[in-house]
Amino acid sequence: MKEESRLILALDETRKGKALEVAEEVADLVAAIKINWPLVLSSSPEIIDELSLLSDIICDFKVADIPNTNRLIVEQAVARGAKGVIVHGFTGSDSVRAAVEAAGDAEVFVVVEMSHPGGKEFTQGASERIARIAKESGAAGVIAPATRPNRIREIRSMVGDLKILSPGVGAQGGSAADAISMGADFVIVGRAIYQADSPRAVAEDICEESRRAWANRPD
Repeated sequence: MKEESRLILALDETRKGKALEVAEEVADLVAAIKINWPLVLSSSPEIIDELSLLSDIICDFKVADIPNTNRLIVEQAVARGAKGVIVHGFTGSDSVRAAVEAAGDAEVFVVVEMSHPGGKEFTQGASERIARIAKESGAAGVIAPATRPNRIREIRSMVGDLKILSPGVGAQGGSAADAISMGADFVIVGRAIYQADSPRAVAEDICEESRRAWANRPD
């Protein structure tokens, strides 16, 4: 991912043409583009190949299965050009390790705590254990909620120097500045950008907000 940008676009648009249009508009601004099942299912897996020509792609497939199935999913995503894959950690260390091994040079990010209110019902209570699985399994980073920035600070203390990607900025109410200030390396923003009249203008504003927060963050 381009570390001069602290913004990852969550491209959950289901219209392929619109998704490609938005991606082309902001590709030079973002560190990566994250895609999820809605876009893949509404188009085809080839959308990964197409978008990978514009930006680094993170496949947010929330992979959560036995080790062999995790391996197969990650292998297919990476073969199509994905530079990262998001997996769940509650399936256990053997499943996460299988994903990491299958990824090769690509990065695996483990969900430590989800950003929606329901994330407090289970993932928050298991976050320390999941963070330990992420570290011990060789993951590149974790997912922590921008909607609860105090939790980012706590998760940072659990994961050390692993990358933290924080979803929930914009439509879910999270702040890019707060997430970065509390320890996130990248913020993930979806609807606020791809549903905007000018996706590029919104992306530029969030990039600037994130840069300022990064510059002012204590070492």
